[in-house]
Amino acid sequence: MIEGNNSASVTVMEVSPRDGLQNEELVFSPDQKLKLIKAAISAGLERIEVVSFVNPKKVPQMANAENVCAGLTDIHEAKLTGLVLNERGYQRLRNTCLHEAGIVISSTDTFGIRNQGMDLVRGLDFAKSVLRDGQQTRFPVQVTFAVAFGCPFENAVPEARILRMVEELVEFQPVEIGLADTIGIAGPGQVRRLFARIRERFPQVKLRAHFHDTRNTGMANAYAAILSGVDTIDSSIGGIGGCPFAPKATGNIATEDLLYMLETSGVDHRIESPVVIKTAKWLEQVLGKSLPSSILQVG
Repeated sequence: MIEGNNSASVTVMEVSPRDGLQNEELVFSPDQKLKLIKAAISAGLERIEVVSFVNPKKVPQMANAENVCAGLTDIHEAKLTGLVLNERGYQRLRNTCLHEAGIVISSTDTFGIRNQGMDLVRGLDFAKSVLRDGQQTRFPVQVTFAVAFGCPFENAVPEARILRMVEELVEFQPVEIGLADTIGIAGPGQVRRLFARIRERFPQVKLRAHFHDTRNTGMANAYAAILSGVDTIDSSIGGIGGCPFAPKATGNIATEDLLYMLETSGVDHRIESPVVIKTAKWLEQVLGKSLPSSILQVG
């Protein structure tokens, strides 16, 4: 157990099939994506972000989302999530076998308009609409605030804005709220303070953290988030990933690196690290390049 966190375990959300692949030049086939997803499941990862329902002309790597979902109809060992950026994407997701919708809205106007054609106000309205539908149909919906710690176009994001965004959405009962350091600009002190403020004001809300390692602070930020009582940490096998709309942002924290940190900190995760490492090595072969994972680099 990490001192400061009352839980002896942390949930890991595997995002390599979506956030991991979306920034790669090589476009994976549906069969390759299914192989990656099923390898993650075999490792014991219980939450996996498998696809996003976006315009394939803008994000070619996320084409064929429905085909990927069709290969997952018999999966019950893990909760499968799809990312949606608008109402059309949400309706596409609801027509598949996925277990949960993941909404992303931007914490700044400029990034929101560039990423999904919505400023902050429209993004919040979209989130409320989907959350309301989720309440009525009893379908789980979670929300992630992109660029929550800093924006490539507007720089710093006021903590008070993030708190107001949480306050606007809590009455619609999202299954969790996630903060994403989309461009990898946050430091651990900032992470711990902001999550602690949310936890203090909204103790009923489950929290998730999503970090990129652009400035080599991703793992420290994950540790700080856990200290603040965050329930779930996103990571990507091999450390692949990035956002096409976030200039110079690097990959996610690597799942195998996160597992090592959790293990050495006495935090239970119930995931088989050797299977994750084997999958990361397979990704290296398919992508034809070395991946950012520290565990892979040390052998």
